[in-house]
Amino acid sequence: MKRVLLTGARGFIGRHCLPILVSQGYDVHAVSSAKQEDCADNVHWHQANLLDPTEVIDVVEKVRPTHLLHFAWYAVPGKYWNALENLRWVEASFFLLKVFANQGGHRAVMAGTCAEYDWRYGYCSEQTTPLTPTSVYGRCKHELQKLLGALSEQIGLSSAWGRVFFLYGPHEHKDRLVSSVICSLMHGETAMCSHGGQIRDFLYVEDVASAFVAVLESDVQGPINIASGHPMSLRDLVNKIGERFGRLDLIQLNAIGSPSFDPPILAADIRRLRDQVHWTPQYSIDEGLEQTIRWWTKNGATVVHHW
Repeated sequence: MKRVLLTGARGFIGRHCLPILVSQGYDVHAVSSAKQEDCADNVHWHQANLLDPTEVIDVVEKVRPTHLLHFAWYAVPGKYWNALENLRWVEASFFLLKVFANQGGHRAVMAGTCAEYDWRYGYCSEQTTPLTPTSVYGRCKHELQKLLGALSEQIGLSSAWGRVFFLYGPHEHKDRLVSSVICSLMHGETAMCSHGGQIRDFLYVEDVASAFVAVLESDVQGPINIASGHPMSLRDLVNKIGERFGRLDLIQLNAIGSPSFDPPILAADIRRLRDQVHWTPQYSIDEGLEQTIRWWTKNGATVVHHW
């Protein structure tokens, strides 16, 4: 039987992987830093601090997974870009990988980021775009990707690295772009935005999770961009939200500045994901936004975020 160890299982992407992994026939073992009860969804929960080597060894020896899907990382909005915690997670993630391999694991997939790329190029391809990250977060993720590749080549481990671009959906932190605009309009407040001319590639979080599981199921090796392949301007994105609320008047562009490092375009080459993993999104941007708005409308007042 395929037995997967999923880290970051209560995080933004990880929680959406759980039902997909179960549907694909995995024996799912989810790791959380907080105690969770096993539920009827056929997920076995394990409480562990992945920054503690002893606890990592204990959980991997107990589960003996054939597959590893690793999302756990320091991800507090506004802080993670240059936080020193990133350095700790490189070390902890590589230790987890080595323990997994030593216990007989067959395939590992880890989450990277578009912040590994040189953003001056705009269009990001796994094969050709330079990897010169400028943030601590991007540098640390790229360092882990190199360690994953080196270890996999040395011992013959099957592995892949999913570079996530921009995502949105249920359970996203309320300070992120899509969620913040939805929350503002829900309360009849002005959504303060930048000029909105930036071009980005957004993918609904359930599709992000589905893509990662598809990569895990495949035998494709190395870096793979996780994105929609359909970039759009932030202006068009927030206006779509405004139209759904019938409150375009509350979308205020040019109300705030954009960071000096904010590139005009960040788009993904998704040919590896499409042609080698054979995966395509299930949700259009309109469908994803509709699902997200429904979730916030139902849960916005009581939502609790887990990091």
